[in-house]
Amino acid sequence: MIGAILGDIIGSHYEFDCGSKTKDFPLFSKHPTYTDDSVMTLAVGLTFLDAQSNAADEWILNLLANRMRQFGEMYPNAGYGGMFRQWLRNPDCKAYNSYGNGSAMRVSSVAWLYDDIDAVRHAARLSAEVTHNHPEGIKGAEATASAIFIARTGSSKAEIKEYIEREFGYALNRTCDEIRLTYHHVEICQETVPEAITAFLEGDSFEDVIRTAVSLGGDCDTLIAIAGSIAEGFYGVSGNLREECHKRLPEPLDKVLAAFEEYLERKA
Repeated sequence: MIGAILGDIIGSHYEFDCGSKTKDFPLFSKHPTYTDDSVMTLAVGLTFLDAQSNAADEWILNLLANRMRQFGEMYPNAGYGGMFRQWLRNPDCKAYNSYGNGSAMRVSSVAWLYDDIDAVRHAARLSAEVTHNHPEGIKGAEATASAIFIARTGSSKAEIKEYIEREFGYALNRTCDEIRLTYHHVEICQETVPEAITAFLEGDSFEDVIRTAVSLGGDCDTLIAIAGSIAEGFYGVSGNLREECHKRLPEPLDKVLAAFEEYLERKA
């Protein structure tokens, strides 16, 4: 999960096509900041951390909605999209058939909390359905969580690519050089998740995946959050980068991240 948060913090400086489409840039800008991507990633992570393995789907969906709205109230200026902001503010709002990339950027925790691919995909589906219940929104979350899980359990990049293409139908045949030529700011799963996975497939370290994803441009905080979440599963994250991440989160969010990491250490 920390890979997604680092991706958000690093990528937020280059959002809205503000980067120069190069891999040569300071990894942390002078004032790097988290966005809604980190806030909702941690809200979802805490929800599934609290959920029992036999919890009913309806109970999880209710807890997700409550927890996400709670975090949204705590951090009201984190950069939420218009429809999602309306959903946060109105407890009577239901899922709104979104296929925005928010479902994929917040899902990473479930790939670490469950120990088989079917359970991971089911949890990912729930994490999306609370707001992003369009089939493409659900697919983006499931594909991202699946890639993280397969990466962290020892599969090769070729095996990850084959699984994602077969199970989700994403075309992963373009190179980053080809994507970079025309890629622009877009906020839907169909044009964010495949690009993030491609950046992961081409990168040769956690940091290189981050730099490769930033170089594509586009919705950088979310694109890099997704790429970083997968890269964490494959490469891990260095102690220095972990320290930088913790330093840049406000205390309540940092406590959630620390609790999540402590749980994974006990589980290992």
